[in-house]
Amino acid sequence: MKQQVVIIGGGAAGFFAAITIAESNPDLEVTILEKSKKVLQKVKVSGGGRCNVTHACFIPQELVENYPRGKRELLGPFHQFMTGDTMEWFENRGVSLKIEADNRIFPVSNNSQTIVDCLQQSAENAGVHLILQAHVNQIIKNENQYEVICNDKSYFADKLLITTGSSPKFWELLSTLGHQIIPPVPSLFTFKIKDERLDNIPGISVPNAKVKLVNTNFENTGPLLITHWGLSGPAVLKLSAFAAIYLAEKNYEYQVSVNWLGQSFQKVFDKLQQLKSAQAKKTVETKSPFEDIPKRLWLKLIVAANIQLQQRWADVSKKQVENLANQLTHSIFEANGKTTFKEEFVTAGGVDLKEIHFKRFESKLHKNLFFAGEVLNIDAVTGGFNFQNAWTGAYIAGKAIAEN
Repeated sequence: MKQQVVIIGGGAAGFFAAITIAESNPDLEVTILEKSKKVLQKVKVSGGGRCNVTHACFIPQELVENYPRGKRELLGPFHQFMTGDTMEWFENRGVSLKIEADNRIFPVSNNSQTIVDCLQQSAENAGVHLILQAHVNQIIKNENQYEVICNDKSYFADKLLITTGSSPKFWELLSTLGHQIIPPVPSLFTFKIKDERLDNIPGISVPNAKVKLVNTNFENTGPLLITHWGLSGPAVLKLSAFAAIYLAEKNYEYQVSVNWLGQSFQKVFDKLQQLKSAQAKKTVETKSPFEDIPKRLWLKLIVAANIQLQQRWADVSKKQVENLANQLTHSIFEANGKTTFKEEFVTAGGVDLKEIHFKRFESKLHKNLFFAGEVLNIDAVTGGFNFQNAWTGAYIAGKAIAEN
């Protein structure tokens, strides 16, 4: 009789692991239990429906810098299965991939269904069994097996892999097996800010802003986007990920400092003083002297610096120049709350990483119990990094499970 492998969770990690196991060891019978009517739904909606498969970062030491939680633990695994391995895996199965200008990697089809179809077809070809609407209520560890109790029947596993993602209900179930769960908090979100400087200019962006949480060491530099509800863009999203636990503890009431230019106060002040001399007869509102600052934002910052829009540069006082330089390099905003980033909701929290052998992604508490993906306390910034964590963990766990 074949040994039974049960995978709970029909997402990216679950399918990737199932395929790895079944292709590596045909003597194992692999079954995926999925609670919903459909599988791979997060893959389907990811990347705006295009599926950001991974990221074109090919050095493990650099790749781990994109993981606020899991950085140290993933360094070894990334030496075993890396972004280039992910690309090769999909391309060997007929999926053509492309690297975009920002180094995100997508299928050439620009359609996430390509990835969904590849995973489903590969699993079917490998003989993986798929059970839909399998609601797991309990896991019981017997002497040499795990009994997975669902609504209508039980499944017995010689080896059990959990790939349920960020599921508070399932984390609670895992705690009954003795695993410590780090309480979940949102990781990727935009800053909710109500401020006159941001009113009526949604869609305005700057390419290289420095965003910092006041009185902390949390800061990030990159593109910044003004939205209807506050601030977003890569600079804010990455900052929110690394400061996720701190912001949750602050109940999402915090101050944000924005340097719109990413330049020093003195450099900006000196340029404004030069402008004051060179364009003395022109009005301040005429044109933004900084190519990275769109005119509509420039007008907002002028008003915030207590300068009249029709005021000539010759009539602008030194104090007003200082105010304007300060607005450009040190705008302080009161933030109150957060807004989920599209449908790609990411959570910090999950199974405590201290309880996992990362050479096999196996539980230190229970033999033949494995984990992969966001069920662990691992999360990343946007750009394909969360998927790479899923592919790597699933591959390594799958290879470990496939061993006799």
